[in-house]
Amino acid sequence: MEQFARGIARHRKLVLALAVLLLIPSLLGAAATRINYDVLTYLPPELDSMLGESALEEDFNLASTGMVTVEGLPLDQLLAMKREMEQVPGVEQVFWLSDVLDPAIPQEMLPPTIQRALYGEGATLMLVRFSAPSASESTMNAVAQLKGMLREHSFLGGLSVILQDTKALVDQEMPLYILCAVGASLLVLFMAMESTVVPILFMVGLVFPILYNFGTNIFLGQISYITQALSTVLQLGVTMDFSIFLLHRYQEEKTLCQDKEEAMAAAIVNTFTSITASSLTTIAGFLALCTMRLTLGRDIGIVMAKGVLLGVICTVTVLPSLILTFDRTVEKHRHRVLIPQLAKTSRFVSRHPGPILAVFLVLMVPFTLAQSKTQVYYTLFDSLPQDLTGIVGTNKLRDDFGMTTNHFVLVDGELPASQVEGLCRQLEEVEGVTQVAAVDKLLSPAFDSGFLPEDAAQLAQSGGRKLILVNSAYKSGSGSLNAQLDRMKSIVKDADSSGVITGEGALTKDLIEVADVDFANVSVTSILAVFLIIALSFRSLSVPAVLVLSIESAIFINMGIPYFTGTQLPFIASIVIGTVQLGATVDYAILMSTRYREERRGGRAPREAARLACQYCSQSILSSGLTFFAATIGVAAISKMELLKSICLLISRGAVISMGVIILVLPCLLMLLDPLINRKLRKEEKRGQTLSQPVAEA
Repeated sequence: MEQFARGIARHRKLVLALAVLLLIPSLLGAAATRINYDVLTYLPPELDSMLGESALEEDFNLASTGMVTVEGLPLDQLLAMKREMEQVPGVEQVFWLSDVLDPAIPQEMLPPTIQRALYGEGATLMLVRFSAPSASESTMNAVAQLKGMLREHSFLGGLSVILQDTKALVDQEMPLYILCAVGASLLVLFMAMESTVVPILFMVGLVFPILYNFGTNIFLGQISYITQALSTVLQLGVTMDFSIFLLHRYQEEKTLCQDKEEAMAAAIVNTFTSITASSLTTIAGFLALCTMRLTLGRDIGIVMAKGVLLGVICTVTVLPSLILTFDRTVEKHRHRVLIPQLAKTSRFVSRHPGPILAVFLVLMVPFTLAQSKTQVYYTLFDSLPQDLTGIVGTNKLRDDFGMTTNHFVLVDGELPASQVEGLCRQLEEVEGVTQVAAVDKLLSPAFDSGFLPEDAAQLAQSGGRKLILVNSAYKSGSGSLNAQLDRMKSIVKDADSSGVITGEGALTKDLIEVADVDFANVSVTSILAVFLIIALSFRSLSVPAVLVLSIESAIFINMGIPYFTGTQLPFIASIVIGTVQLGATVDYAILMSTRYREERRGGRAPREAARLACQYCSQSILSSGLTFFAATIGVAAISKMELLKSICLLISRGAVISMGVIILVLPCLLMLLDPLINRKLRKEEKRGQTLSQPVAEA
């Protein structure tokens, strides 16, 4: 490692040149990485709802659909709009009454079932089928074009449209996320660093691992839009510590070494050693997300763990080269550090450990209870602005046709028409079902479905399955809809044991059930992983127990606050925050406990060791924690997407809470549990007192 460090210091220009060259494939890889905007596609593929989605996509071309609600449009204009929409690349079919019957037939002369299917309160309905999945680039582009073709009083709704709205909103806000994160972090760093140039070097240094991370995502094939939106902000906030550690160590080594290259080589060696355990806990926290059955967790976990690893590598290669190159400029522009050491606070904490812990334990009781009662929601479309095209169009479907949620029922194609019709009647009797449509139900028994146009026939039967469309008045993700799905599943399985139900409602129900298990698995895995890493680093079981307990209490406080404010959280936020806050902020606890043990080994009494540890670590903890807070709070303030806003607000608030717990509570725990944490040292102290007693008596 020493030879490597000397090589970096001596060949800094070559290192920077190689780093810049590596940006080229990184940018190409980032541009080629697909972004997935459909969270429901991350469900386990073996679920009935996912098997049904595959059949809809491969056999019926219905996994990707949109609904056009048309109010008061003359027939000729409606047909003209339909023809225009069918010419859009990526649109498979625009289905309406004209595809099966003469549209000139008066509405009141149509069979009641057809009237209910295609006509609502002063409106008619067209079904748009896309040739590719909802979140594909082809469908996204098609939806964007369809929006421009809508006539007055026409509305476009459905999952595909909402996903395109999500893409447009993320693309619009992403640059603002980065600007806010960088600007706010720079402000904190200007207050924390002695030089006005250093924060700029830090940001330039972080550009490399962030772009490398985006570029290497191409090996994953795709990443979710949530990962894309959060990764830059989180990587900036989580890995900034490493840059601060390197600079502080370099400044320390400069007073001990003869030249700056030697000082930087020593700083690289020592920094790499010190940040290894720190980065491992953060990486372990993110990798714990890979235990989720919902593969969105693996998506976020791998990308963020990779980002932390790349951050470590660039901290000991690119950043030293930048600092050495601009060393004179750094020294020239110095100013007073505005983030202080908390000397008064450390004295207060060391003198009153009992009362502080008592107050903290009393506060933890309501927050522990509250965090278990915090409400979460699973319908992620609720987290979008309600004025988006897809949301407005979907609400119109609810108002005009009672189509709050759509179910797709797939049964065996050999099922007789009479049995399918009986199944439809049973489904109509389920509470909350507003309409059931199937070709065997709409057409008379004497009508041969073989005479239907090919496109219409495919909607009826394909791939050895028949399709039944069910509309529900209940909202996706609600308890009422989940109970409705349970009843429908029972009816469908009685008629056909191989029958499946899919659609947004069924997928969301599975999402709820999978996420509940994932939450428990991720929490346990992240705690055990971090505990094990700290235990190996400290060669102790008591130290990791105290540190993990401290951060977990901060997480409980963070997750309990929404209960008291009456705030609902998106389900993914409640899963992610535990691992992110634990992995990212346990470093503060490691720093504090390491300094405490050093002071104890130096002969300090527990109270004095706690005071010094708190005083000398507080500045670093504040600098790191406030940078993490600044990187995420800006996104929480400006984002129109409630999902990203909630996650970033939880992370920023969690950073502040963890800071408070580590600075105020952890020193008290270290003092009071000193006999357990430092058993060997206590034995040595007692042995020393025993040996000195006879000398004193003599």
